[in-house]
Amino acid sequence: MTKCFEGDTASIELVLRIILNKHDLKVLDVRTQVFIENLLNRSVRLDIVATDDTGMKFNVEIQRSDKGAGRRRARYNSSMMDVNFLKKGEDFDELPETWVIFITENDVLKQGKPLYQIERCILGTGESFEDGSHILYVNGSYRGETPIGKLMHDFSCTDPADMYYEVLADRVRFFKESKEGIAIMCKVMEDMRKESLKEVALRMLAAGKYALEEIANISGLSLDEVKKLKMDRKI
Repeated sequence: MTKCFEGDTASIELVLRIILNKHDLKVLDVRTQVFIENLLNRSVRLDIVATDDTGMKFNVEIQRSDKGAGRRRARYNSSMMDVNFLKKGEDFDELPETWVIFITENDVLKQGKPLYQIERCILGTGESFEDGSHILYVNGSYRGETPIGKLMHDFSCTDPADMYYEVLADRVRFFKESKEGIAIMCKVMEDMRKESLKEVALRMLAAGKYALEEIANISGLSLDEVKKLKMDRKI
């Protein structure tokens, strides 16, 4: 699904319009797998980053695992967006309004709602703090004859013929039925397989009790790839 949004403003625009109930929202730019580096501490890779015509920024995370949609991860993503989007010398008031949106396979917050919007407020008065930072959880298990219910149906649908929204159906159809799309997805799957093998090899390297040849045999990587991983860990 993340691949479907790569370079396609129409698809992410549809999703954001439905989720935020803003039918005039206009996406100008969308990027996927955006790496935000933190030289001192943990860096982060964001699934999707979009910008609308007002300069508002959106980070959309598509998560199957509940663990990947933790509340403090949402907080961290929000803070990393702030760090990345305020340039040196700019006033703090120039920070763009941001949304961190988790679309989860399950109802992570377990209250049976389709959407959960999290906002900072002033305790005691209930007044919104209005710092321009928003967090939103979308319950991917929600179904119903509403725009959000139909959208979540499409997110879990494998057959484009059964999807409600033609914009998303066309993208899925491209990746599942066209030669070019199938070739792209085959490469994506191979890259994912390689990353999984690398994770196994890195854990074995960290254990410090396996010979490089053993790591290569067990992980499925070549000996040269294992040696490179070991060198990269030292840098």
